[in-house]
Amino acid sequence: MVGLEEQKRVATAGINEEKPAIGDALQSPPKQVLIVDDDPMIIKILKDSLERAGYHVRVATQGLEALQFVKTWKPDLIILDILMPLLDGFKTARILKFDVRFRNIPIIVLTSRATEGERKLGEQVGASEYLYKPFRPPQVLDTVKRYLNA
Repeated sequence: MVGLEEQKRVATAGINEEKPAIGDALQSPPKQVLIVDDDPMIIKILKDSLERAGYHVRVATQGLEALQFVKTWKPDLIILDILMPLLDGFKTARILKFDVRFRNIPIIVLTSRATEGERKLGEQVGASEYLYKPFRPPQVLDTVKRYLNA
């Protein structure tokens, strides 16, 4: 026979437990952004800004490392510097865009190389956008949002 205390415990079980909000089950996971840059200050500014906006961020400090990341952790968008050791941003973008698995990942080039020839080369290797350093974090964030929240 079950006592009165046991009946109360069973009857009230779960009443004070936190339950997820109705919309929580429908929320999609955060979008993933890969930052590829060899400047620690640029990485910090971008990473902090993107994480505050709710994105999941990973960092690679050169092109070869970025290619490894993309194979194991397919990002939704890549922010890519051009001037990096071992494998520059143009070559990295070209390799990604020639691979059918990764060609649809938007690439935002963020660079100090502000010549028209560099910009055209960025377009030729598949960059979706070409932004210049120095940059304003809200400008980069707006560009990221345009591609990931469309």
